[in-house]
Amino acid sequence: MKILLLGGTGAMGIPLTNILSADGTNIVYVTTRSPRESRDNVIYFQGNAREREFLQEVLARGPFDAIFDFMVYSTEELKSKLPMLLNNTKQYFFFSSSRCYAKTDGRITEESPRLVDTCTDAEYLSTDEYGLAKGREENLLIQSGENNWTIIRPYITYNTYRIQLGVYEKENWLRRALAGRTIVFPKDIAERKTSLTYAPDVAGALVKLIGNEKAFGETFHITTEETHTWFEILSFYCDIIERETGKRPKIKIVDNSTELQTVWSKWLIRYDRLYDRAFDNTKIEAVRGEYIYKPVFEGLEECLTQFIAKPVWLGMNVRFEAWCDRQTGEWTPLSEIKGKKAKLRYLKWRILG
Repeated sequence: MKILLLGGTGAMGIPLTNILSADGTNIVYVTTRSPRESRDNVIYFQGNAREREFLQEVLARGPFDAIFDFMVYSTEELKSKLPMLLNNTKQYFFFSSSRCYAKTDGRITEESPRLVDTCTDAEYLSTDEYGLAKGREENLLIQSGENNWTIIRPYITYNTYRIQLGVYEKENWLRRALAGRTIVFPKDIAERKTSLTYAPDVAGALVKLIGNEKAFGETFHITTEETHTWFEILSFYCDIIERETGKRPKIKIVDNSTELQTVWSKWLIRYDRLYDRAFDNTKIEAVRGEYIYKPVFEGLEECLTQFIAKPVWLGMNVRFEAWCDRQTGEWTPLSEIKGKKAKLRYLKWRILG
């Protein structure tokens, strides 16, 4: 098969590439912003798949048996590109998100209400924020008149280099913990139940849907059914860090996320992380068969231990660091902050708020 992964070098794309390329009869094309060396049956194209000219150049290598689209578009942007994406593949996999679901009592099914259909918050509805955009983009596919598409709704997906805590990425909580500074976490998020899914498990499920007639014109979330509160996740992280480093991280639990919303995406907090998220996998298991997901704590232990042994950090959110430091009376060393302007912004927000 000829398979194209648009933006396929992230948490889900890398294991998917590995699984697909293990079959020597497949040719896997992957777009990437950073230079990567092609190997055997994996061919990398360097460029931005959101740019129309580059996308057309890549699609000219088709038609493809499947396209997996990991790109993040605005609704209008996808609307303009959707016809050429659908016309160049037998099956187009659109990556939506389980963030599109509204608040749900009990376990979430693919038929559970979406934010785009139920939200009455005029301010939020005036935006094209991720949770809303994904619902609107799903509608574009449903209304396209075609059925050579499959909508995928992953939720929080982790690997060695993406380890989340509430709204935080590893750069926001784990860097502080390993540097000896306090993790500041809101109680209202900590009490919520969540689902975290091991990235290779998501990739394995995706492969089972390629060419599967029961998947055409359908929507699936791919998540573990196992749930834990963020309090439980945080405590587990601290146990592993203490075991690996000999020092237990310092934690400060603040009453609620109200102040955090001034320095973080308030919509992500209000319309996702303050909801309990537990999933029902009945629909996808009827199509791809029953699947045993890696137990959450087993997977997190594996990934966190590997990361601590060989840490790789992305950028720092200096406004968030300043907010945390104001809560705890700590200071982030300026040596950890890259760039003169970023240092000055940190000092401004740390001192003046």
